[in-house]
Amino acid sequence: GNLGSQLVEYKEEMYITSDCGKTWRQVFEEEHHILYLDHGGVIVAIKDTSIPLKILKFSIDEGQTWSTHNFTSTSVFVDGLLSEPGDETLVMTVFGHISYRSDWELVKVDFRPSFPRECTDDDYESWELTNLQGDNCIMGQQRSFRKRKISSWCIKGRSFTSALTSKVCECVNSDFLCDYGFERSAPLKSESSKCFADFWFNPEAPPEDCMLGQAYTSSTGYRKVVSNVCEGGIDLQQNLAQHMCPLMAPKGLKISIREESLAVKPGEDITFIVRQEQGDILNTKYQVDLGDGFKAIYVNLTMTGEPIRHRYENPGIYRVWVKAENVAGHDEAVVFIRVNSPLQALNLEVVPVVGRNQEVNLTAMILPRNQNLTVFYWWIGNNLQPLLTLDNFLVTEFAETGNVRVTVQASCGSSMLQDSKVVHVFDHFHVLPLKFTKHLDMYNPDIPEWREDIGRVVTQLLSKETNIPEETLMTVVKPGVPTTADLHVLLPANQPKRKRSVTSDKRIATIKQALNAHNISFFLRGGYWVLVTLADSDSDSQRIGGGSGYWAIVVLFVICLVAVGAFILYKFKRQ
Repeated sequence: GNLGSQLVEYKEEMYITSDCGKTWRQVFEEEHHILYLDHGGVIVAIKDTSIPLKILKFSIDEGQTWSTHNFTSTSVFVDGLLSEPGDETLVMTVFGHISYRSDWELVKVDFRPSFPRECTDDDYESWELTNLQGDNCIMGQQRSFRKRKISSWCIKGRSFTSALTSKVCECVNSDFLCDYGFERSAPLKSESSKCFADFWFNPEAPPEDCMLGQAYTSSTGYRKVVSNVCEGGIDLQQNLAQHMCPLMAPKGLKISIREESLAVKPGEDITFIVRQEQGDILNTKYQVDLGDGFKAIYVNLTMTGEPIRHRYENPGIYRVWVKAENVAGHDEAVVFIRVNSPLQALNLEVVPVVGRNQEVNLTAMILPRNQNLTVFYWWIGNNLQPLLTLDNFLVTEFAETGNVRVTVQASCGSSMLQDSKVVHVFDHFHVLPLKFTKHLDMYNPDIPEWREDIGRVVTQLLSKETNIPEETLMTVVKPGVPTTADLHVLLPANQPKRKRSVTSDKRIATIKQALNAHNISFFLRGGYWVLVTLADSDSDSQRIGGGSGYWAIVVLFVICLVAVGAFILYKFKRQ
């Protein structure tokens, strides 16, 4: 340590005490490795430094004087000091290394030849332990010890004991402290001042575990210091008042789950533990309602610690309620249990083509569909901070054109699934809304895979019939019935803006001509042909740009044909 008001890192001085810390004296100005030999009869010190050493210091007079000794002919980097178990030996070992790449070096130092004889009783002197005030009674006893005289040059040996006598003292005020809830009177707050109850503490109040029919004692404001062995004299704990425990209302009622999880699967065991912090438990009844129709009344529930085991068969949120009640009052506790089936499937549904600064609806479809309190995490583009919702949809906008990846995670209980889609953001494109007849609805399972298949087939047929590049067409079938879809006609890239407009108008006209001529058709399982036509040949297409648009309706209707002659079948499958 160091002298001063606080510790200083660069000052690592060494101090020693010979009276159990009552007084201290400095022995070194730098930090040293210290080892005690022969019950402190020899103190060995080696400087703690990064340079190699070959000299150690030792003292046989409790650090009053120090001698030096060359423990090795070659300097070594000292890592530490070792001795046999205990401190009664006079043999020690210095361990270190000659260089940073060398092996361990162990140097044995034996101080036994330096001491000619064993110590006798005449070689010792006694001393009494006192505190800073000079009192001999510490922790209720007066103790005397012996130590070797400074002038004696002898070995204490293994059988040496330092304690001489121990005498129990009479109790005085200093042997007592203020009890819990009490403090010394201001302003002195010395040991001679009295202990008074704090404003928040009622010394007459029964303890928390006090049961009806039992007795308890109220504190006088004092308690004996722990481990103090004084006897007789002053007893500040006397005249303790005896009280009978009253019937106390239950307080601090709590419900916990042994499995430590408030979310379980249907049919999974769950164990409830009911605890009560205060109040009577022998004369208290506990009403339990587990939320699914199970109700029961228990006696001594918190005293026996008996758990309540249950199993929820159906998904849902269950309110578990416990009420503890006796004549003096009552207390309640509530916990909500989530019973969820694990998520089986997650599909992110989003229009793949959107206009810049236009609202777009991101929808996460999950199975099972009726999940309770499923949390959805949405990542838009490269943003590392997700948006959290309890709804399975999110309405957002995209301020920049290009491809934006949208990722959603659905978390329900201990299960979590993820899906991701890429959204193409454009300044301008055309949309032709499609509408299907009710015959196609009979084959609509309303699943993402089926909608993607139908959209892919329509896009391929239109591209083949009109010679329009397939990458500039995209058919998106909407969820639900009746079955509807949107045909997105993307503007060609790498062309002047005016020329792109002219080219786009020609492509729209070509698509309408193909649809009006009933040239787009494919065959469904079950003998149905699907023809793609415009519902209203006079309607215009919708051109998306800057938030405006026009709508045109395309009707897909299903006609049952009895084929006479040759015809072309279009078959499609899930890819």
